[in-house]
Amino acid sequence: MAVDFYNTITKPAVAEFKDRGSRFLGYAFPLESIADFKTYREQLKKEHPKANHHCFAYRTGVDGNNFRVSDDGEPSGTAGKPILGQIDSRTLTNVLVVVVRYFGGTLLGVPGLIHAYKTTTSLALQLTGTIKKPVLVFYRLHFDYTLMNDVMQIIKQCGCVITKQEMQLFCLMETGVPKNTLDIFLIKINDVRAVEVSIING
Repeated sequence: MAVDFYNTITKPAVAEFKDRGSRFLGYAFPLESIADFKTYREQLKKEHPKANHHCFAYRTGVDGNNFRVSDDGEPSGTAGKPILGQIDSRTLTNVLVVVVRYFGGTLLGVPGLIHAYKTTTSLALQLTGTIKKPVLVFYRLHFDYTLMNDVMQIIKQCGCVITKQEMQLFCLMETGVPKNTLDIFLIKINDVRAVEVSIING
């Protein structure tokens, strides 16, 4: 089934949960790319160099296949999966949650760990708003500068997002077109003569 919209979080958030001396710090981030994930993870490792674990889960895209989980040394299935479970229970995507744990000296056991990681993630996600965003399809447009007003009018009408533009005598523009306005965008843009339209893959 084609999806036209997805839900993600509006801003980063942090929450804390304690259990039998262990501290769990949950960091939720809106995720634009895998490069962002690496940046956030490195940032938290520098911020918490003495923490025992930096467990995480993220989901990106709308096809359900792009996700990753890490238990980072905790017993298998006790951290990454519960974190992802909380992201999925809210039907969110393009979201990263990292839970940093400082061990308090008492073992929590498998059920205790699952509960701690699940609760910490839930608290962090409760502290940030959610937003519905359109799924975008990306196109490259080449056109003469004299057609700028016509092109911009269509981009505005269809709720497109400009990701790159080079304005000279001959212009290049890359734009994300919401899937729910794609048909009308293609009809309108192809009606403007001398605009070259090509889809950007990947």
